[in-house]
Amino acid sequence: MVQKTAKQKSYLTPQEVAELLMVSPTTIRQWCSEGKIKSWATLGGHRRFMRADVERFSRERGLTLQLPSGHKKRVLIVDDDEDIGKYLTNFLRHVSDRVETAIASNGFDAGRLVQSFQPHVVLLDLMMPDMDGFEVCRTIKRDPASKATLVVAMTGYYDDSNVERILDAGAEFCLRKPFDTETLLDAIGIERPYLALTELSG
Repeated sequence: MVQKTAKQKSYLTPQEVAELLMVSPTTIRQWCSEGKIKSWATLGGHRRFMRADVERFSRERGLTLQLPSGHKKRVLIVDDDEDIGKYLTNFLRHVSDRVETAIASNGFDAGRLVQSFQPHVVLLDLMMPDMDGFEVCRTIKRDPASKATLVVAMTGYYDDSNVERILDAGAEFCLRKPFDTETLLDAIGIERPYLALTELSG
């Protein structure tokens, strides 16, 4: 199942980057002049930034991205079990009204949605038919436009071999199914709500 959403802008202005990183525009200009963060200039001389570069910069330096008012954290759920996809979608929407989700039931749909939905986070099941989670992760991390995306793997076949393989493919986390919601929210980077934490299985 694929949920369609409007295409997101892939570039940012200096003011937008400053808001995301919670620093002043002057700091952004300084980082640019020092070559710490990638940018380019338009024909009119205005500086622009690729969203993926900003997200990668923040992760490499342990900075927290502050979503601007009205913006939502985009989470792509990739799992061939439709019930799990629906459950995670409902759970995340219940946790926060600043989360937007999309669902892909296979690796090929996931690839298309990574381009159009431009998720901040991909929740990725490892064992799927045709294109498995390992290949999906490698594809995400090979593409300069998406390699800064946070990939959180999840699997019922949790062992040292699978964990090592998916981390080598570029994933930041690998969660064992079933996992509790606190672990999930920590991995995604969503503040824990004041509600009963439950266990997610599948």
